[in-house]
Parts: sequence; C-alpha cells; structure tokens
Amino acid sequence: MRNDKLLNYLHLHFIIFIWGFTAVLGALITLEAIPLVWYRMLLATLIIFAFLKIRKENLKFSLKTLSGFALAGIIIALHWLTFFGAIKASNVSVTLAVISSGAFFTSILEPLFYKRKIIIYEVLFGLIVVGGLYIIFDVEGSYTLGIILALISAFLSALFSVINGKFVLKYKASAISFYELMFGVLGITIYLAFAEKFTTEFFTISAHDWIYLLILASVCTAYAFIASIHVMKWISPYTVMLTINMEPVYGIILALIVLGDSENMSAQFYYGAVIILITVIANGIIKITQERNRRRLSNT
Repeated sequence: MRNDKLLNYLHLHFIIFIWGFTAVLGALITLEAIPLVWYRMLLATLIIFAFLKIRKENLKFSLKTLSGFALAGIIIALHWLTFFGAIKASNVSVTLAVISSGAFFTSILEPLFYKRKIIIYEVLFGLIVVGGLYIIFDVEGSYTLGIILALISAFLSALFSVINGKFVLKYKASAISFYELMFGVLGITIYLAFAEKFTTEFFTISAHDWIYLLILASVCTAYAFIASIHVMKWISPYTVMLTINMEPVYGIILALIVLGDSENMSAQFYYGAVIILITVIANGIIKITQERNRRRLSNT
C-alpha cells in the first residue's frame, strides 16, 4: 500500500510535467482558445474511444451517472477555454503561476463535497498562495485579463477535481475520461453551431498546428487525463491540487527554453512564484509526517 501511494505520487508529478508542456503547446499553436480546445477534446475523445474498444471496456451507465459526467465535462471544457484564453491574453508564465490558486479553492470546496471539517493549515496554505498571486498581480498589471481568466480556470479546475474525486471511487478512469471529454466537446460544438462559427477558416489548420494538436490530444490529454483521474484513488483532491502547483515550475522552465525572451519576467514575479512553491513543499512535509504518525499508531 505504501509503495502504491509513493508510485502514484511520482506518477502524478510526471503527469504535472506533461501539463506544464501543455501550456507551451498552447502558446505554440496559432489557433484561438475555442477551436484549440474543441480540436483537443475531439481528438482525445476519439483516441480514448479506440482504447476502450480495444480493451472492450463497459460504457453503459445510468442516466444519473451520465448526467454527472456531462456536468464535469462542461466544467473541464470551460477550464481549458479559460486556461488557453489566459495564455493568449498574457503568457505561459503568468497563466501557470495564477493557476496555482486552485489549491485555495479546493481547500474550501473539498470539505463541502466530502462533508468534512475545514482543515486550518489547508486554508492557510491557500491564503499563502493568494499572497504570492498578489505579488504577481501587482507586478504584472498589464496582464490583467490573462490573470482573471487564469483565476476562473483555477476555480473550475478545483471544482472538477473534487467532483472527480467522487467518481473515481466507483468507476474506471478511462470510462470517466471518455464521457467527460465527449460531453465537453459536445457542449462546445453546440455553442459553435448556434454561433455559426463552423466556417471554412475554422477547419483550415496548418501542418505545424496539426502536429502540436496531435501531441496535445494524445499525450497531454488522453493519457494525462486518464492517468490523473486514476491516481486520485490513492491521493486526495486537495493534495492533487496543491501538487499541481509544481506545474508552474515545469511549465515556466520549459517556456523559457522553448519560447525564449517572451517568457522573461521581473524579479518580483519570481518571488511570488517561489512563495507558491514553498506551500507545495510544506504541504508535502505535513502530509508525510501525518502518514508516518498514523502508521506508527496503527502498529502500536
């Protein structure tokens, strides 16, 4: 059991590294946020569907369960729309740093969904993250729209995590992922149809963008989406969200390497990012200490 939890925690960090690369791909793809997310979710849905058919997985669920998957699918679609919208309105570094506020939102949402008491240190860590965000916001005021979109995206990500924390206890991650992505792309499709956005230009994509979209849909979405839901069998939604705060580190480093000067930020921006990172380390120390104490008590 201990090895399972450790392996899944390491797996979570690998997934988060991939998500950091997702932000870079979002900056490299020339499409606007809505078509980018639509193509991403559509391709990922088809990939996961093929995977499920090969494995002959059961896809029959009750109407109530499918309704829950539909709600989560719409939430994740909106999360990605605001996420990539934030990248287009600011840059990768700002977006990823602000997304870390998801831990604060989760510290409030998780007790409501799981009917447990609010843990003081989780709220405290969330407030520390907000402090780091304040420093970033104060320095990078020219990216106000991007910061607001990233905050909305962070809240939606937290909401999605606590909802999936319940689903994963009953259903397979691959089936959950398929339906959530399918309902998400269906929701965007309905919007695009009513808004008459399906034009010739919408379906005109460069070879360069197709390559990045395929990587985004397969590795960064189909694989990472299923894997991130799977690890939640062993790791709480709050710890998942707080660990996701490592995404800015991986993403900002990758962005500096791949995108260069456009990602160079002021010193104060990095002070705010470091404050956010310290909360991740502190949370890890507390969680490990608590786990050791529980194990020691159970063995006595």
